[in-house]
Amino acid sequence: MKVSEYVGFDAVGLAQLVADGEVTPAELEAAARAAAEAVNPRINAIVETWRTDDEPSPGSTPLAGVPFLIKDLGVSMAGRRTELGSRLAAGNVARADSSLMRRFRRAGLVTFGRTATPEMAYSITTEPVLYGATRNPWDLERSAGGSSGGAGAAVAAGVVPIAHATDAAGSIRVPAAYNGLFGLKPTRGRVSVGPGIDEIFNGLGVQGSVSRTVRDSAVLLDQIQGPEPGDPYFAQQPSRPYAEEVTRHPGSLRIGVLTQAWGGRRTAPPVADALSRTARLLESLGHQVTEADVGLGVDWEEFVLANALLWTANLTASVDELAAASNRPVDSSTLEPVILASYHYGQRVTGAQFVTALAVRNRVARSLARYFDAYDMLLTPTLPELPVPLGTYAEGAEALDGLGWLDRILDRSPFTAVFNVAGTPAMSVPVTADTGTGLPIGLQFAAGYGFEGSLFRLAGQLEQASPWAGRTPTVWAGNHTGD
Repeated sequence: MKVSEYVGFDAVGLAQLVADGEVTPAELEAAARAAAEAVNPRINAIVETWRTDDEPSPGSTPLAGVPFLIKDLGVSMAGRRTELGSRLAAGNVARADSSLMRRFRRAGLVTFGRTATPEMAYSITTEPVLYGATRNPWDLERSAGGSSGGAGAAVAAGVVPIAHATDAAGSIRVPAAYNGLFGLKPTRGRVSVGPGIDEIFNGLGVQGSVSRTVRDSAVLLDQIQGPEPGDPYFAQQPSRPYAEEVTRHPGSLRIGVLTQAWGGRRTAPPVADALSRTARLLESLGHQVTEADVGLGVDWEEFVLANALLWTANLTASVDELAAASNRPVDSSTLEPVILASYHYGQRVTGAQFVTALAVRNRVARSLARYFDAYDMLLTPTLPELPVPLGTYAEGAEALDGLGWLDRILDRSPFTAVFNVAGTPAMSVPVTADTGTGLPIGLQFAAGYGFEGSLFRLAGQLEQASPWAGRTPTVWAGNHTGD
């Protein structure tokens, strides 16, 4: 299969070709490898590839035979490196598949590589020292987002139609917005993160994907959702497959709109304009769209502090475990400055402070839950600005402590982390683009706990009303001439 043909299909479409006998999984993998070779030298999204030994049965699942990439964090594949974008974990090889990896295999996905992440997934831009910056395929001087920036750039550039991603403060939705993709953060407890992790940042982190089409994300979530024995969180099972929700009419929804963020950073004019245009589109589709005033139950400074306490305490425990396993020191030779500063901040977090931060998490969850009685969904910008130039987050970062770094992250991405803290599902949809630069703009929709089905129904409607499949970035595997 030629690369120019390969990029014209989403994951479900490729799997159907395999099921019909028109192409083999090996031929799809070869096309994906050729796509990677064509674009990765420019975007630096993939840190390693390997020859696969998976032989999925054609037609056995809706994704059987589809090439796939996993993130360098949050999932373990037996015999393959998991380095978390960090010199501290360099060379770390997983002894066994994690439960999520086993589900990817059962889904028939052919995993042939891993994508870049910032160190410890501790940023919303992917610029680690270990492997270097991942570049946005729409503009190589701009960030691809994070922490699933490698996944976002690889999917946007056409290497694979869908890739694994994680999200603890926006790490699915930010790269989706920056790269013009669809990305849904599932409900807390929807997808097991065990057994090696159990909780990612005390329930703030979840597993998912970024994709070019809505149905691909829906079908993959069908394949990987559900608990493992002993999981600390549980989400009620959906009443029907998410794949079916994508084509169902969403009805007339009550949608509350937040233009400005809780933290005070003003939404840039191009993003505010995109939000207004999307609101008008929603009204034309029969939805009730009104301005909303949504409180968090705590002030912004308290919200940021609670996140810093939870994040840094968890980071410190992870770093200590990695240092012991690798027999490496915890210092500037193994950790980047902001991660080292956050590690030391986490060392000083007391048990009482940690419990107080968990109480803030719960207050935010209860406060937001009340608004989903008045609204079926909340609509915000995914991010208040266009993709930032590479290096933006690093400016003056060496002077920041753990609280200062979290404050910077949440200031730049004030709309996304709230729904991680609350545990509710949220998605970034590439409804439109900046009229001046052509850069993609993501709009975030959030729903109540367990209501991914409602989000998929609306996303499917928006994909039909304002298609984005025809938009391709400057760096696009389909332009590869070496078929």
